[in-house]
Amino acid sequence: MQGKINHIEDDFSVSGFDHKSWKKAAEISIEKYWSGENAPVGRHFKAKLLWSETAFYVRFEANQHEPLIVSETPNLLTKTRGLWNRDVCEIFVAPDKNEPRRYFEFEIAPNGEWIDLEIFQKTDERITDFEYQSGMQSAAKIEKDKITMAMKIEWKAFGKTPKADDVWLGNIFRCVGIGETRGYLAWSPTETNSPNFHVPEKFGEFEFVK
Repeated sequence: MQGKINHIEDDFSVSGFDHKSWKKAAEISIEKYWSGENAPVGRHFKAKLLWSETAFYVRFEANQHEPLIVSETPNLLTKTRGLWNRDVCEIFVAPDKNEPRRYFEFEIAPNGEWIDLEIFQKTDERITDFEYQSGMQSAAKIEKDKITMAMKIEWKAFGKTPKADDVWLGNIFRCVGIGETRGYLAWSPTETNSPNFHVPEKFGEFEFVK
């Protein structure tokens, strides 16, 4: 799997859903569950990625034809642990393609709640840094049959700034629904026996284009 991240000259607000820069973004469609099976159209979503010299931009546009599973009292000021138990879109990013087991996880919910984590996925255990502070910004809006969520993350969160033609690794996910009908979508299906996103061996490639 390969996705392109197009470059932009000027930065803009994370809440700029109608900003002209989004027209430059390549579109990644996610239509399968983690297992590789096709997900229903009502759960499909798209991701758009952009980069500037300052920041990484991520935008999720998701079909929403079922009740939202979100907190009724959202916390937008600090990271929300357990966000992955409700409706959420996620992106994993490994800046060093030679070390795919060290990566960053960013999640955003339809109500704007978020969490950022630094991960080291060892063979037999996962080490998660819950104190990691990326400084990520989030914005979200809910419309009829559709939700849109955006993130803006400055490069200092990754410890490095990409250059044109660089390739980083990662994956894109969505959790939606509740109970037995809960769905786990993946850009690059992890194909595990049960839903599991933390499979660096299945990461796709993100190419920075300028």
